Amino acid sequence: MAATNDEVISLLTKAYSMELETVMNYLANSINLDGVRAEEIKKALAADITEELGHATLLGNRIKQLGGSVPGSKSVKVDSQIQPPEDATDVVAVIKAVIDAEQSACDHYKKVIKATDGEDYVTQDLCIRLLADEEEHLILFKGFLKEYTKAAA
Repeated sequence: MAATNDEVISLLTKAYSMELETVMNYLANSINLDGVRAEEIKKALAADITEELGHATLLGNRIKQLGGSVPGSKSVKVDSQIQPPEDATDVVAVIKAVIDAEQSACDHYKKVIKATDGEDYVTQDLCIRLLADEEEHLILFKGFLKEYTKAAA
């Protein structure tokens, strides 16, 4: 059974909040990380910030098109993601946090895709495209984790 319009708006609003939380954490990590080994991760995170902010913009536009209202800072719900580590040289912790955030995003977009199946093709198409982006990020950072854990062994 397809979701109601209000349920779709709620799912999109959650995705919007997740994307904004990702932007904040990626920005913090891209600035805070220290060390020679951190440079490639910092660059990847900095590049992803623009893309994740673009995702939030697309989601916000769709929320508005469906008759909803895009939340401001007081209404955005964040706190589900792993926070930047206190140790600015803990590159592996950052990579694992990114993997966790990207996996959560993939899972949520799959939920929206299922909820809109056969009813709201525009939202479904948007979430399929966003899922593809998130899966690309996930694969990239899983590759980084392999390299970093191999180097530590």
